[in-house]
Amino acid sequence: MFCNQCEQTARGTGCAASPGVCGKDQDVQSLQETLLYGLKGMAAYAHHARRLGVVDEAVDGFTEEALFATVTNVNFDIGTLLEMVLECGKQNLRVMEMLDQGHIRRYGAPSPTTVQEGTSAGPGVLVTGHDMIDLENLLRQCEGTDVNVYTHGEMLPAHMYPKLREHPNLAGHYGGAWQKQRREFEDFTGPILATTNCILIPKPTYADRVFTTRCTAVPGGTRITNDDFSAVVAKARQCKPLPEAPKRTSTIGFHHDVILGLAGTIVEAVKAGKISRFFVIGGCDGAEPGRNYFSDYAQATPPDSFILTLGCGKYRIRDYDYGELLGLPRLLDMGQCNNAYGAIRVAVGLAEAFGCTVNDLPLTIVLSWFEQKAVAVLLTLLYLGVQGITVGPKPPAFFSPNVFKILQEKYDLRLSGASGQEDLAAAMAG
Repeated sequence: MFCNQCEQTARGTGCAASPGVCGKDQDVQSLQETLLYGLKGMAAYAHHARRLGVVDEAVDGFTEEALFATVTNVNFDIGTLLEMVLECGKQNLRVMEMLDQGHIRRYGAPSPTTVQEGTSAGPGVLVTGHDMIDLENLLRQCEGTDVNVYTHGEMLPAHMYPKLREHPNLAGHYGGAWQKQRREFEDFTGPILATTNCILIPKPTYADRVFTTRCTAVPGGTRITNDDFSAVVAKARQCKPLPEAPKRTSTIGFHHDVILGLAGTIVEAVKAGKISRFFVIGGCDGAEPGRNYFSDYAQATPPDSFILTLGCGKYRIRDYDYGELLGLPRLLDMGQCNNAYGAIRVAVGLAEAFGCTVNDLPLTIVLSWFEQKAVAVLLTLLYLGVQGITVGPKPPAFFSPNVFKILQEKYDLRLSGASGQEDLAAAMAG
């Protein structure tokens, strides 16, 4: 661990400097790192919102103040740092709202849609990451050509926006979560456009087909900074055409406005005993062992429950048949990781409809853990006072034992157990 306060390497419960020089302990370091990771995640969402023309001076002001709070010899107080960590959650809620508004204003009101997964014969480009404007620009530059465009990973939710899915060159979706991309990108014979994070260093066998945008860059790839994707389109026509592959379909697009439009029906169904519980299962997926916890958990949910999912964590649970409930798929794909805002809106909306608090709802939240945007989302949930969240498969490494204890006592924050099925049984038992 590195001491952000005095730029020394931390040893044990503090830094290498004497207490008189730094005076910083493990818990101060822990909260500073939590704040920094939350700010990084929030900045990613704010960057996307800014590209859509949505900004907030209060958010920018907090970012500057919070970064200043981590500068050498500024803040050694645990209580104050915890306040700033929760304020980061508050500001991230606003940023996710901004991003949601920007997407709707530019691409139309989201709605459920069926997506074709798999490739069609002919030239094609694969778009991965999170940036819808890059996808929009690429589609415009493919107009009038036979180059198909496919979404990958966190770009799947693009299909729920009418102004994107109606474009004739948007052909469907290919592949799963980010950690499988080195195999999937090698199999995909056309160029890959990586718009944001969740890009791995490519294998030499396909590095010449990888294009990235702005600050995203990888060795061997080609970085584009001016929104001119003509080289990508040209590469698609030079590469070996994609084969006609077996297709499957999936249903996505259960935006919070779609679900809340059914709030009356849902409330009546709960009161009538037709819905036992709601589960939010998603987040950031990872490659390490133990991630089967989430698929085991989802498969064990009762048939009279709904599963709301978002982020690349959905790829752990989406390839199973959960059936239907009230004429809807039991698995409701809400979108990207930033659409955690939508899950919050649904929870708040249902609580208002029932006349109770979010913590009184028959709701269980299980978050898979990996990167900084997951930190920002968790801080937002804690700011809102949501109790009983389960995170895993490992505790965040930057939470010191005492900080984790504080969060457990204040928010009943839980660590996933050895068995998803056992944790599910405990959640159903109350």
